[in-house]
Amino acid sequence: MSRTSRTTSRRSRTALMAAGALVAAAAGTAAAAGPFTAAAAAAGCTVNYTIQNQWNGGLTASVNVTNNGAAVNAWQLEWSFAGSEQVSQGWNAALTQSGKAVTAKNVSYNGTLATGASASFGFNASGNGQSAVPAAFKLNGVACNGGVVDPTDPTDPTDPTDPTDPGTGTRVDNPYVGSKVYVNPEWSAKAAAEPGGSRVANQPTGVWLDRIAAIQGANGGMGLRDHLDAALAQKGSGEMVVQLVIYNLPGRDCAALASNGELGPNDLGRYKTEYIDPIASILGEAKYAGLRIVTTVEIDSLPNLVTNTGSRATATPNCDVMKANGNYVKGVGYALNKLGDVANVYNYIDAGHHGWIGWDDNFGPSADTFKAAATAEGATVADVHGFITNTANYSALKEQYFTIDDSVNGTSVRQSKWVDWNRYTDELSFAQGFRNKLVSVGFDSKIGMLIDTSRNGWGGANRPTGPGATTSVDTYVNGGRIDRRIHMGNWCNQSGAGLGERPKAAPEAGIDAYVWMKPPGESDGSSSAIPNDEGKGFDRMCDPTYTGNARNGNSMSGALPNAPISGQWFSAQFQELMKNAYPAL
Repeated sequence: MSRTSRTTSRRSRTALMAAGALVAAAAGTAAAAGPFTAAAAAAGCTVNYTIQNQWNGGLTASVNVTNNGAAVNAWQLEWSFAGSEQVSQGWNAALTQSGKAVTAKNVSYNGTLATGASASFGFNASGNGQSAVPAAFKLNGVACNGGVVDPTDPTDPTDPTDPTDPGTGTRVDNPYVGSKVYVNPEWSAKAAAEPGGSRVANQPTGVWLDRIAAIQGANGGMGLRDHLDAALAQKGSGEMVVQLVIYNLPGRDCAALASNGELGPNDLGRYKTEYIDPIASILGEAKYAGLRIVTTVEIDSLPNLVTNTGSRATATPNCDVMKANGNYVKGVGYALNKLGDVANVYNYIDAGHHGWIGWDDNFGPSADTFKAAATAEGATVADVHGFITNTANYSALKEQYFTIDDSVNGTSVRQSKWVDWNRYTDELSFAQGFRNKLVSVGFDSKIGMLIDTSRNGWGGANRPTGPGATTSVDTYVNGGRIDRRIHMGNWCNQSGAGLGERPKAAPEAGIDAYVWMKPPGESDGSSSAIPNDEGKGFDRMCDPTYTGNARNGNSMSGALPNAPISGQWFSAQFQELMKNAYPAL
């Protein structure tokens, strides 16, 4: 594929308790964190209490309890906050508060715990950004000896308190506001199995429907209904967003090879009847009417028709074919039309990123192409709730140390080798600017933007702490840029990348949410050719020895070595993303 941070502190403590038990798993939208761990022993259970995120105004916490004693049919955990925190929302437990004292009781489906079994809950609360670990806990009335635990983990808005409540299903302007976001248990388990992975395992990520088999569940994995059912279990009595990536166009990924798909360039009929129609049918079932279903529609497709066709140096024969046969435009239009007919679906079209669309000769033509797709095959602009940028990409959210209006010794930042006459320096300014352009060509003035921040943090030791030297415009930009890629055209398993802003609703004007649509730890493509039955090819941009092409200025690829095929778990990448997270974990 071409694809103001908030400072918080992370704490995680373990306490061995004298009875019953619990374990935490949920999802959310919030900010960042930093670490703290402690432990204490007692008789009958193990409790993990983690502040996954906190900021000046609130916190998100998860609680883990495992029953080490005799089986119980019900449990109750009690503690007192040290400060003025007030629980505002919970999931997987019924929480009540009187003064500083909090009681969390099991709900209907997680009260019975055999020896060694666990349950889970989490909550959001108000706070001042300085919340501390409660000093003591009681489980089923028995005090924990030396009890310690903590409230800081990205278990944000995922509330499975009442899986039978279908919710309102009322369409809203921003589906993320006031809503929890679904945590994919398959991704969460992989993340939690990594050393240190529990710090982010409860974050919400996108569910990728990247082939027909994924609808029912590929290779024994969860299918679409499985995910929707799990989302209902996480939902409780509140609202729940489920994020789906619709990604199986005919002739998919025409400018690259790593994510080639199963459908040939002329398989539009199969795309409609075997892929989109079954998805729309499932999403339209009454059982799921209370979920807010966000679809990211066909990443990388439409921008390729603008930048990689015709006489451009970046053109490819495959993209010329897809432009000529119109199947990208028709396929996206059909998907928008069919999915948009489902009342609780919110369609967001993929809009590339600033390092792809931000140049003058790409900006306007891309907006026009999106409008053509949004009015093809029966679709209308009303079927488009918004757009998403930076999906599965690495472009920095905000460049703090230089702006597009800066100049050095009379030379504009736009003339630097890195910016290369682009109109934008980062994803936030691009998303806001492109939103205005999209409205100007006929999209609704209320459209919102999503930005994928799953891998654009660029923290760690190499993160700049101030502007670059003013020796030249290039030293100024290169010394101060947050995005540490060799070239902004590099997109595959980038070395040095880190987790970015945690998922968060309505973070900036015009932005519906920061999201982790690309699940961190899933490979972009293999470092060398690997035979597979998924139609995935080998793209040299995923080869760390590759010296580049016209699309990345003939630069080194910057890719990590020993990567598996796209979509498969890449432990080394996940570890690097955590190490370089910004805000830090």
